[in-house]
Amino acid sequence: MPAIRTQSSSKKSAINGHKITTSRISILVVEEVQDLADCKMNDPLSEKDCSTFKTHDIKRITPHQWAVYDFTRIIPCGRVTTYKDICIALGQNSPRSVGSALRNNPFAPFVPCHRIIASNLYIGGFFGEWGTGTNARGRQKNTGLQCNRKMEMLAKEGVTFSADGYLADEYLLWIGRG
Repeated sequence: MPAIRTQSSSKKSAINGHKITTSRISILVVEEVQDLADCKMNDPLSEKDCSTFKTHDIKRITPHQWAVYDFTRIIPCGRVTTYKDICIALGQNSPRSVGSALRNNPFAPFVPCHRIIASNLYIGGFFGEWGTGTNARGRQKNTGLQCNRKMEMLAKEGVTFSADGYLADEYLLWIGRG
């Protein structure tokens, strides 16, 4: 069933300084987003299974990577969190290690690594690339196309970014720690 999202824009009135609504638009969202993090995935649950599990590349997954993947699965659809906040929630001290674990995520899209952004609310990285368009950083192969894909995935969930790649609505930032 299609969803309807309402967006309002407002500005201050020049007469008395009160906030007034100037326009309201309803957008029909035809494509429903399925939150794959809620799906049952065939991942090892026991400690023994986790320690012997190997990816398609025949690599083992570290306990830190398991912790990052487990935490990432609880980020709600339509919300984002930061590499730093995951790091703090896990009691770690390296947001880069979170990024590294997500770059090698063998469970995508069941572990929704596209919902993680930089602590300055920039789009961050995706599939080993960092940034979009002229802001893309990294090796020569960094085209910014992967981060554009990440922005499209998040837009389908209702999370939007400014033209220069920053989170448009800070209310969508999810902090998953008590």
